[in-house]
Amino acid sequence: MPKILLIEDEAAIRRVLIKILTEENSSYEVEEAADGLEGIEKIKDQEYDLILCDIKMPKMDGVEVLEAVKKIKPEIPIVMISGHGDLDTAVNTMRMGAFDYISKPPDLNRLLNTVRNALDRKELMVENTRLKKKVGKNFEMIGESEAITKIKDIIEKVAPTDARVLITGPNGTGKELVAHWLHQKSDRSAGPMIEVNCAAIPSELIESELFGHVKGAFTSANKDRAGKFEAANGGTIFLDEVGDMSLSAQAKVLRALQESKISRVGSDKDIKVNVRVIAATNKDLKKEIEENKFREDLYHRLAVILIQVPGLNERKEDIPLLVNFFADKISEEQGVPKKTFTEGALNLLKEYNWTGNIRELRNVVERLIILGGQEVSEEDVRLFASK
Repeated sequence: MPKILLIEDEAAIRRVLIKILTEENSSYEVEEAADGLEGIEKIKDQEYDLILCDIKMPKMDGVEVLEAVKKIKPEIPIVMISGHGDLDTAVNTMRMGAFDYISKPPDLNRLLNTVRNALDRKELMVENTRLKKKVGKNFEMIGESEAITKIKDIIEKVAPTDARVLITGPNGTGKELVAHWLHQKSDRSAGPMIEVNCAAIPSELIESELFGHVKGAFTSANKDRAGKFEAANGGTIFLDEVGDMSLSAQAKVLRALQESKISRVGSDKDIKVNVRVIAATNKDLKKEIEENKFREDLYHRLAVILIQVPGLNERKEDIPLLVNFFADKISEEQGVPKKTFTEGALNLLKEYNWTGNIRELRNVVERLIILGGQEVSEEDVRLFASK
């Protein structure tokens, strides 16, 4: 059940807002605080999914509350409540990190839509934080080959900028790993990284997934919903398999890149977004352009920096390092004793043709960890790593 803290010094306004929120959505739990100091004490002691905060209050005003919350619990979205004379201040608080603002007296639909959107954003942020905790282990770049060293050098130069990057290469080579490194080494690393697999989303839903929708935009749109571009605001959006995106969605992405604004499906209202775009594909986009399957203008917008990730057959000298990395990781995941590989086993693995690239190598290592001896031998590789 979403938990909302309402910080408002006028008791009558508190009663109205609580009535609106609880009667329209019985799943909301709303607590109240009569001033900013009381609100901050509650925020320190308890967990909230959303804060509604008045701007003009005694003891501690809304701007001071916003500043304090951004220091102690920056993940909580804050919606400011502004009186008629507070509009300029309300707009300024959004530059300081407030999610949005609503005016007094509150409009019913505006209030409920803002609350729903803020809670959606919080849910995405929580999921993103959970995933970021795994980044250290799951997205290490293993290898010392010339090809990998070159990619690492490019990342060091490009990551601190906001330049768009297009990552190309066959399936299973680790394109998403490069994207994560670009984000983690950027000035946006404290912000969200939102991943979208364009190939996994039906073409009729991709626009809603990317840009959100308003209630009634299509049959199953029973409420307003923020899209991935809004969720990535202040951070990075990773468009994986961008070559599979529909032409209509490509047009909207192009506009987002050109104008830094999007509009939800079913709405003509523009929403400003501050997002870095990283894209990846296993397709030859120039060929797709010739066949009218991909927009040439979008290609040139995305491909400011091109990073080509090599297949494993082009960097076989990295196989021993990758095998040992996967062996340690898989042994930990499976709860089995750590296993080592003989030199003969490693040399035999280097001779194979890795059509499935790093993804295939990981699967083979997992099979050898489970089925091989305590020291994985050349014979184990012949028996269990059948190609």
